[in-house]
Amino acid sequence: MSDIMHKGVVVCATGSWYDVLAEDGTSCKCRIRGRMRLKGVRSTNPVVVGDEVLFTAEGDDFVIEELSPRRNYIIRRASNLSKESHIIAANIDRAMLVVTLSSPRTAPEFIDRFLVTCEAYSIPATILLAKIDLASDCREQVEAFRATYESAGYEVVEISAKFGTGLERVRELVAGRTTLVAGNSGVGKSTLIGALEPTLEVRTGEISQSHHKGRHTTTFSTMYPLTGGGSIIDTPGVKGFGLIDIEDAELCRFFPDMMRYAPECRYYNCTHVHEPGCAVIRAVEVGEIAYSRYESYLKILDEDDKYRK
Repeated sequence: MSDIMHKGVVVCATGSWYDVLAEDGTSCKCRIRGRMRLKGVRSTNPVVVGDEVLFTAEGDDFVIEELSPRRNYIIRRASNLSKESHIIAANIDRAMLVVTLSSPRTAPEFIDRFLVTCEAYSIPATILLAKIDLASDCREQVEAFRATYESAGYEVVEISAKFGTGLERVRELVAGRTTLVAGNSGVGKSTLIGALEPTLEVRTGEISQSHHKGRHTTTFSTMYPLTGGGSIIDTPGVKGFGLIDIEDAELCRFFPDMMRYAPECRYYNCTHVHEPGCAVIRAVEVGEIAYSRYESYLKILDEDDKYRK
């Protein structure tokens, strides 16, 4: 076995093998040293796309020996009521959540859970409202959506990969950065990436007409280089986004729109659920905080109660 350590970044992770882009630009297919799985990590995947690693040559193979500390990562609960986590990607400069109002409809709770995770791990997030060409006859719905999330502090970019709408703004946001693109299956993540970087061969899928849901086309997270500098991470579509390692008492901190009002609550340890003099509940009642956002907050608290039982 060679003792020479090489540095690289994981650009594709299948669970068994990892494509690593070395500092000299070569791509190496690596496996991980067995002991890396035995460090008490609750994650289902010890090495993920975006990880910076040290690897060695071992015969004709390459082996990941060490994982560098992560700046941040996007994480979700591996399955309903599971104690294990699944890390989607690491060392991200920005996350883009692709959502659609129809064909398929992205649930507000899914959006809010993803945004909470981004807030918890200090990852700037942008919402891409996709397939906007299909929403020409429902502008009121589009404007209501924009109002909900722009008032919460997020940029909402209307995009259409088909007509190029909004792509210039997306290019500005991804230039020179490592950007994760996430969303439900069928919202057009891979189509978007293909429109941003036409030279890439990114698999796209059709919408199932019987269930109006996207067919799963991206099997593993993959990082693609961008011509203008930086890289973009295409992720598998997910149906749900279970939170993990976020305490009830700190949850409100990750809803920026709620945190604007929380300091005005009568009680310093207000849960914003039932207490008298709660400024957050008052803001919801008068429409200063979108009810859908507050409803997501309550559902997350309720899920955590079930999880602890």
